[in-house]
Amino acid sequence: MAAVWQQVLAVDARYNAYRTPTFPQFRTQYIRRRSQLLRENAKCGFEPGLRRQYLRLRSQLLALRYGPLSEQSSFRASSVRSSRTTLDRMEDFEEDPRAQGARGHRRSVSRGSYQLQAQMNRAVYDERPPGSLVPTSVAEASRAMAGDTTLSENYAFAGMHHIFDQHVDSAVPRLQFANDDKHLLACCSLDGTLSIMTLSPPPPTVKVTLKGHGGPVTDFAWSLSNDIIVSTSLDGTLRIWNTEDGRCIREVRDPESSELLCCTFQPMNNNLTVVGNSKHHLQVVNISTGKKVKGGSSKLTGRVLSLSFDAPGRILWAGDDRGSIFSFLFDMATGKLTKAKRLVVSEGSSICSISARSWISREARDPSLLVNACINKLLLYRVVDNEGTLQLKRSFPIQHGSQHIHSIFCPLMSFRQGACVVTGSEDTCVYFFDVERNTKAIVNKLQGHGGPVLDVSFNCDESLLASADSTGMVIVWRREQK
Repeated sequence: MAAVWQQVLAVDARYNAYRTPTFPQFRTQYIRRRSQLLRENAKCGFEPGLRRQYLRLRSQLLALRYGPLSEQSSFRASSVRSSRTTLDRMEDFEEDPRAQGARGHRRSVSRGSYQLQAQMNRAVYDERPPGSLVPTSVAEASRAMAGDTTLSENYAFAGMHHIFDQHVDSAVPRLQFANDDKHLLACCSLDGTLSIMTLSPPPPTVKVTLKGHGGPVTDFAWSLSNDIIVSTSLDGTLRIWNTEDGRCIREVRDPESSELLCCTFQPMNNNLTVVGNSKHHLQVVNISTGKKVKGGSSKLTGRVLSLSFDAPGRILWAGDDRGSIFSFLFDMATGKLTKAKRLVVSEGSSICSISARSWISREARDPSLLVNACINKLLLYRVVDNEGTLQLKRSFPIQHGSQHIHSIFCPLMSFRQGACVVTGSEDTCVYFFDVERNTKAIVNKLQGHGGPVLDVSFNCDESLLASADSTGMVIVWRREQK
């Protein structure tokens, strides 16, 4: 029988689709935080009878608030399991896909959600002059709670908190703060290793170094619970690491013996990782078995350089070095990929980075995709339907002609005026852009790197920003204190 806290989470998950219907990103964050709190409270050893009583009361309150659910529209209690991705509890899609379909995660967003949201957006945007903002009453209230500060004040990063140079003389192509964490940061290097760094308690230190790849490490991803990292390398292997002790749990070799260039977890099932290689192939891998998922492969027009899921994990976008972005529909029951749309951004120009966001801010509500392409521009696209079709919204000039530059959305948007994105650049600077400004979109610029800035990452509360460059230097920037 599942632990009571897991049953409580299952009850909450059944009603998750009814929470903030126009803000799917909030629903995802809510259920993740709920899982974390329930798991922590379970460790306190409360009397089981009291917890079962709480489960009954919680079920009754949610039913009163949202109404009864039909069997067709609800999750089964067994569909929600711990977000921890320890391998001894992972399930194999390939062994029994029909059983997995019965107990697997169901998406919390309907198939028509993108179309409905796009229609709502058009109804608002068509009534205003180009470039003007239409903040909602909710946005005004949120802005008041945040102190009505400007976007420039919100992102006034200036001072260097710390500099890491353990990978000096070898480029650091990717770095990322751990999920929902202020002080845990990881990066990978072309020297064949990865580092996990901790910024607190001071002084900042390298917690553990992940060694084992036989070639440059090209990409990595944290699991949702931060206990596992997966990484790809030019040595043709995908490796799964324990983040506590740095132990390599499993090595998965590419069946084509090709270089692996990028990877990402499926956000609703961290048992599955999508990997892109140099022979144009995309592949879904079950990391608990090391096997490819049947039907989970496809081919692009070029080397697969970048991947990103939408928040529900239903749409996957992949970019290649021939200038194309493909969208794929991901079957939550089987792990199968179905090719949907293709957009040629610029023939022959590499698509180095893709970041998806269900909504940008309360003023800019479009599901969006942020793209770095080697055309000296940062591109922002609207997602206009449930097949991942893209429509260009804005572009921002940056120096980007050959390096693999990455960018991100700022994680905290709900209490912010405007909407901000951050990108590296080949001119050694970090740029902050307000996506809703037609003129003077740059709201901040950080200088201090000695080479092209390849990647940037915020911690969960935006108090720190990390950036990495082609010389192997990692700089952690702190927000100015007013």
